[in-house]
Amino acid sequence: MDHPAEDVLAGVGPRLRALRRARNATLAALATETGLTASTLSRLENGKLRPTLEQLLPLARAHGVPLDDLVAAPPTGDPRIHLRPVRRAGLVMVPLTRRAGGIQAYKVIYPPADPAPTMRMRTHEGYEWFYVLNGHVRFVLGEQEFRLGVGEAAEFDTRVPHWIGSAVDQPAELLTLFGAQGERAHLAPSRH
Repeated sequence: MDHPAEDVLAGVGPRLRALRRARNATLAALATETGLTASTLSRLENGKLRPTLEQLLPLARAHGVPLDDLVAAPPTGDPRIHLRPVRRAGLVMVPLTRRAGGIQAYKVIYPPADPAPTMRMRTHEGYEWFYVLNGHVRFVLGEQEFRLGVGEAAEFDTRVPHWIGSAVDQPAELLTLFGAQGERAHLAPSRH
């Protein structure tokens, strides 16, 4: 007799290990991030402990993947990304990548400019690159301010205080690459 639930749970450990290794995270670092012990994480990865929802939720958050990705292998043969927009602080962010760790790609739509914007400068670990697909963007980086239009791009260290918003009364659309671990976007020179 087949036991589909057992088959699904048997695959969780290797996926957890692969996600952690893709992020170059140690068991100790992941334990700190999730509130689970390093021993529990090791036993989950080795299949010696059956995962519970209470363990999988913080792991999915830490790895930046949907819970579904932990309990079932991603569909094969279909390379399409099923876009699920996320609305946060007036922005619409559409994730364009699904893999954990490394550089993440997003389409970000900034609402029309507020006549009196409240610019909350942000800082966080990482490196960001963006390309203006549509509209005009007001970009503040440290003490400098820039206005970028369609076809222009910027790359910056996110530890520098920054703010991005639409510069006009129309939405602005950006393609954004973000690396939480400080990865930088690089263009390889063409070889002719």
